[in-house]
Amino acid sequence: MFEPLRDWRYRRLFSAQCIALLGTGLTTIALALLAFELAEERAGVVMGTALAIKMGAYVVVAPLAQAVAERLPRRSVLILLELLRGAVVLLLPFVTAVWQIYVLIFVLQSASAAFTPTLQATIPGVLREERLYVQGLSLTRLAHDLENLMSPLLAAYLLTLVSFNLLFVGTSLGLFASAAIIAMTTLPHFERAEQRSFATRALRGVKIFLHTPSLKGLTAIHFAIAAGGAMVAVNTVVYVQSILELGQRDVALVMACFGAGSMTVALLVPHLLDRVKDRTIMLAGCIATVVALGIGTLAPQALWSLLLLWPLLGAALGAGVTTAGRVLIHSTREIDRPAVFAAHFSIAHAAWLVTYPTAGVVGAWFGLESAFLVLCLLALLGTLLAMRAWPARLAVTIEHVHADLPLDDPHLTDALGRRHSHPIVIDDLHGTWPTAGGRVERL
Repeated sequence: MFEPLRDWRYRRLFSAQCIALLGTGLTTIALALLAFELAEERAGVVMGTALAIKMGAYVVVAPLAQAVAERLPRRSVLILLELLRGAVVLLLPFVTAVWQIYVLIFVLQSASAAFTPTLQATIPGVLREERLYVQGLSLTRLAHDLENLMSPLLAAYLLTLVSFNLLFVGTSLGLFASAAIIAMTTLPHFERAEQRSFATRALRGVKIFLHTPSLKGLTAIHFAIAAGGAMVAVNTVVYVQSILELGQRDVALVMACFGAGSMTVALLVPHLLDRVKDRTIMLAGCIATVVALGIGTLAPQALWSLLLLWPLLGAALGAGVTTAGRVLIHSTREIDRPAVFAAHFSIAHAAWLVTYPTAGVVGAWFGLESAFLVLCLLALLGTLLAMRAWPARLAVTIEHVHADLPLDDPHLTDALGRRHSHPIVIDDLHGTWPTAGGRVERL
């Protein structure tokens, strides 16, 4: 499980990632306190708007930022983005108006939208052995879950010693330290992308997603899984404190159960992949989400219901997202990974951008039973679309015809005329997924 940490390059990148994750968690808590100081009773509106800006930046900016950074040295890009994030966080204690929060949050999250997929696309080049890469994906999932548990606890402790503004300073120093760690790490050589227009670079990852069956299925899986995660993230505090009339410690307990479910599956995934396909594991997570939300619709509103359902939803999340990186590298060429990881980052957060407000609005207007039901239907729809888009017996090596290539093209060296067969990934010469013996158009 921890074998990838023996690789000093991965160990440094993982350390940088963990520092950045913890800093992001602390910043979110400090930002809520800053919003209350500036807006008092309107603090909820400020935080809601800031989170909407965050998700919007993740969805829109990731492909655009990747298109800008595509032809730059990857390590330099990562360092500059961490320095930018650290500088922006360092400015937050000096904010005096709400609009300044919005501007800084947009810049901060835009930098995050560029940093995270770039780092994710770098890891497969460091952990070349697939077994180690899968273990690395599990470690990343564990880091996210532990951050969700540790950030509130660490923030609560630090706030007994210092003011919340110093959390921003600490986070900024952490991000600068992350940049220093990356600067001391020698990354492998990555093939430079071909010269293309900005629009082509920005849309390339999305086009590859739209034409690759496994990636179309992965898109639907994210929407199914996000339905369960949104129910937990948005409505746990309402369920525990408003309906069950319990305290904040009980909220923490229930959220810990959700994180424990996710971490348990993340630990099991590397062992499961020896016998079970990625698609099977991910769809099992989708089905578990549908089942848990369906039970929530009918189960009595009691603490034992949450203690049963929240670990199941956590396990479903872990099953649905842990191996996504492996699906991405199996479905693309290395040269296209930055674009595809950026598109994946954008699409995954688009799912949360849909399900977060759905969970909140339906729960507030029609009750939590209705929220469970609506999200269950969304998860079911995502599951069915994933099964349809990504068939269980998807053929990868397919005989196809390149009608638009000259006969002397190097790609047709082993072809009979313009017809040949090989494992398909969407690239410049294969812009569509062929049917057996069918034509392939350029991307």
